[in-house]
Amino acid sequence: MSYAVVRASLVPSPSSPPLRNQNGSLSSPNNASQNTGGGGGCAEVPTNNPSMPTVSASGYKWRLVIAYDGTRYAGWQYQQSPPTIQCIVEKALTRATKIERNNLRLVGASRTDAGVHAWGQVAHFITPFNYDSLESIHAALNGLLPLDIRVREISPAVPEFHARFSAISKIYHYKIYNDAVMDPFQRHCAHHSTYKLNTTLMREAASYFIGKHDFSAFVNASRNDRVLNPVKNIFRFDVIELEALLQLEVEGSGFLYRQVRNMVALLIQIGKGAIPPDIVPLILTSRDRKELAKYALSAPPHGLCLVNVRYNEEHLRLPSGCPKTSFGRQHTVRKCKLPFY
Repeated sequence: MSYAVVRASLVPSPSSPPLRNQNGSLSSPNNASQNTGGGGGCAEVPTNNPSMPTVSASGYKWRLVIAYDGTRYAGWQYQQSPPTIQCIVEKALTRATKIERNNLRLVGASRTDAGVHAWGQVAHFITPFNYDSLESIHAALNGLLPLDIRVREISPAVPEFHARFSAISKIYHYKIYNDAVMDPFQRHCAHHSTYKLNTTLMREAASYFIGKHDFSAFVNASRNDRVLNPVKNIFRFDVIELEALLQLEVEGSGFLYRQVRNMVALLIQIGKGAIPPDIVPLILTSRDRKELAKYALSAPPHGLCLVNVRYNEEHLRLPSGCPKTSFGRQHTVRKCKLPFY
């Protein structure tokens, strides 16, 4: 399998495009050509793949890597009340770019649920103009966003790139604080279990999830009508002990609604010794959510975090002439202003 962590990539370039300077003003097409190495920016990439979502030839696509504490939000998917991550990010983008949300067309890789966190959520949006630098727009976005939402990276993207449909795998972590007394500093990002969990049994049970299976029994019943293909491929499922903290790491081609939290809930019951590890293949074979409900309910959302989304290298290439990826500005002290005595 060939994949890479999200980094910078290329951007389409229509004829005579407007270009944003670092101060946000528009440059002329002639100046744009000088700033981007000729041709007014990055070379346009044709989108001939009918199965891949495409973007207008007059638009520029940009990729964001976003981290957030989901405690105060009703998930990723757009809605105004109660507020969601997508809603807040779109408002910041609208103010920073002066583009209406319908034209930005912001799309996230994963529609995380209410209370779920992210370190590596990926999203893309579109502008009718190019940038000669991404540092200023990056700083502007983080200046407009609340402190529990941060844009970690911003980079150009090829027209073929789609934050959701181009993903080849996603990595989630679920944290369980396994001690009699909860660590107050972990209360918003880890589920507290006062039962001493048997990690050996949990690892054995987790191994049954690895591979390609029909996960119909692990999808929330109220969302069954949204499931087009319940068959998912789980590449790894690790149970890692970090003193009192248990970190369950799962990587898969994709996940159904609440699938990860349902799998974790079953592992917790197995870790308590309430049921044996070999119950997992029996529930998988049943393809019935009611069968899982006999043994476990969904684990709480605050222990779950989207850590990374992986893509093929072809969607992440960065040709010459594109703005560099922005990882944020680092400030340094150039000269000490205090006198020495």
